[in-house]
Amino acid sequence: MPRTAALAAITAAAVVGTGFAAVAPAAAAEAELLSQGRTVTASSVENPDYTPARAAVDGDLGTRWSSTFRDPQWLQVDLGESADLDRIELVWEGAYGADFRVLASDDGSAWETVGQVVGGRGGTQTVPLDGDGRYVKLDFTKRGTGYGYSLWEARVFGIPGGGSTDPTDPTDPTDPGEEIEGGGDLGPNVHVYEDTTPDSTIQAELDAAFQAQETSQFGQRRDQFLFKPGTYDVHAHIGFNTSISGAGRNPDDVRINGGVWVDAQWFGGNATQNFWRSVENLAIAPHTGEARWAVSQAAPMRRVHVLGDLSLAPSSYGWSSGGYIADSKVDGVVRSYSQQQWLNRDSTFGAWEGSVWNMVFSGVEGSPANHFPNPSHTVLDRSPITKEKPYLYWAGDDWAIFVPSLRTDTRGTTWEDGPTPGTSIPLDDVYVAQPGDSAERINQALAQGLHLLLTPGVHHVDEPIRVTRPDTVVLGLGYATIVNDGGTAAMQVADVDGVTVAGVLFDAGTEHAPVLLEVGEPGASADHSDDPIALHDVFLRVGGAVAGKVDEALVIHSDDTLVDHIWSWRGDHGEGIGWDLNTADRGLVVNGDDVTAYGLFVEHYQQHNTVWNGERGRTVFYQSELAYDPPSQAAWMNGSTRGWASYKVADDVDEHQAWGVGVYSYNNVDPSIVTTSAIEVPAKPGIRLRSLVAVSLGGNGVISHVVNGLGEEASGVDTIPSYLVGFN
Repeated sequence: MPRTAALAAITAAAVVGTGFAAVAPAAAAEAELLSQGRTVTASSVENPDYTPARAAVDGDLGTRWSSTFRDPQWLQVDLGESADLDRIELVWEGAYGADFRVLASDDGSAWETVGQVVGGRGGTQTVPLDGDGRYVKLDFTKRGTGYGYSLWEARVFGIPGGGSTDPTDPTDPTDPGEEIEGGGDLGPNVHVYEDTTPDSTIQAELDAAFQAQETSQFGQRRDQFLFKPGTYDVHAHIGFNTSISGAGRNPDDVRINGGVWVDAQWFGGNATQNFWRSVENLAIAPHTGEARWAVSQAAPMRRVHVLGDLSLAPSSYGWSSGGYIADSKVDGVVRSYSQQQWLNRDSTFGAWEGSVWNMVFSGVEGSPANHFPNPSHTVLDRSPITKEKPYLYWAGDDWAIFVPSLRTDTRGTTWEDGPTPGTSIPLDDVYVAQPGDSAERINQALAQGLHLLLTPGVHHVDEPIRVTRPDTVVLGLGYATIVNDGGTAAMQVADVDGVTVAGVLFDAGTEHAPVLLEVGEPGASADHSDDPIALHDVFLRVGGAVAGKVDEALVIHSDDTLVDHIWSWRGDHGEGIGWDLNTADRGLVVNGDDVTAYGLFVEHYQQHNTVWNGERGRTVFYQSELAYDPPSQAAWMNGSTRGWASYKVADDVDEHQAWGVGVYSYNNVDPSIVTTSAIEVPAKPGIRLRSLVAVSLGGNGVISHVVNGLGEEASGVDTIPSYLVGFN
């Protein structure tokens, strides 16, 4: 990306005027407006509801982006393709930039200066640019006022198709380069068994993995255990970053006589940190008559047949903090005991016992009667729209990924009355990515039309994994983890039909990034109602392994997206933990319309945990703890409002529904901190919320109201919940 070597600082006098006349007529005639409506990110926003980054490129002089009141800051736009850059036109609000550079990049990682301003005076400003690139960044270093930076519009002009894009570049979608083959080895961290494998061999490998993983929350090891169809006499204890799955077409194809077991002896009988483990697509005949799955967040049970009872609490009956069951059958009784909250979706139970704060049942045969609170059972007779998670299975001579079909108005499992409907993808049509494979190579494989299987391990990327083709499946095994290096997004999904991302842990890197996972682009408007984008068991982590930094962990722009179980977590323990260390504003932002979500776990972010801007959104179960670590009330203020509501529906939204919303405070740095409302929504007829609860855990922090100004205060060392049956 060549640049003029003698590019000098441009003085304010050269770039400030009342219009855009500073541009030479010939250049203006050739250059096109490239930035409007494009993906834009920023280092910060003053108020995500009123001054978002996207407002700087929306073409509306009545909306603006503004940053927080500190230096430095940045605003970055993705033009979609490389271009010869001509100029950037800035329309400042009163808070302007005095000193700043304009940077350009082909990959969003390596930057070069293409323009500069020293001593700027705001107003309407044109900065000539000398260079090319796909990404343009305003790098602000000195404010002109005591406020932040505030732009009505930032308009980038240039000639598309320029820059360093080489027609032989394998990442150029017009020329995929040398063909990459699909299929291949699943890697050393996938343990595959047949029914002829000696049970003693399997047991020894299971025990060795558990010994290594029982306490290793943030370690690098990942394990996937796959059992081909047959019967096995083993007892599998499941630790961190471990998945155990049947590799049959349906759950009863694989039977474990003994157990698949999670308990909490490692943590003094307390299961509130039993995260990041899963069981899927098999039958369990527990040797005691009762299986045990004492877990908390990011530990799903899917497509499991329990031939007996199921306990969701540790053997000590110590606390456990919520989980998720889908497409499963328990012949006997499910006993929740000490579980604080839980979501059950589209399953069949012999019976259910237990309730603490927030138990939700959607499309579950054998659920208890709807009653809220005490017992706090929220029951939806049927789930409005569902699509089960894809899974890897043995197709007889090779592996394949099965993709279940979209369903509406659902109840019970997909497999009790016959095989789950759907389609199969042979492994030859899948790129099997090993840790160490570059994002460039993965993107080349995706551009050629291959699906993506991420093998167990930690996958570092220095540019986003870009999923651009309709109906692409991205499936992770054994808590495959993507770490974004260099401040880039980890994955970007285009606004196309039917993409599925499942079983992936996104772990924020130490260099600040605008977003970890982005679905669609700002302004996305395609109709995906017949073939929605779907996210299953997608987990996002900021801190814990390292001091991760990100503005927004997950942003959904695409309409009709299905969210089926996420945990978006700003860490409260582990490495790199602190108010100024693992910085992250929001855990989930939904801009798309008609988005349906089951099982949202979003916790500890430094502003709203969840912001919902799209119309006709639906949430079935929400669990959230506010940030533990604000150092003072002054640090935990949303303008003049004390604290940030966890669940925020934007003021201009007219229709939204939610069932089973729980928000908790545990301000362990300053227990006197007050949060005005757990939930904030506009008071409109189309906003309907049911079964709401706020809790102050041991009196650490106060939540004054449940929704807006409604609901009693949650406070005091007795941990007495404040309930609200409904809003509207």
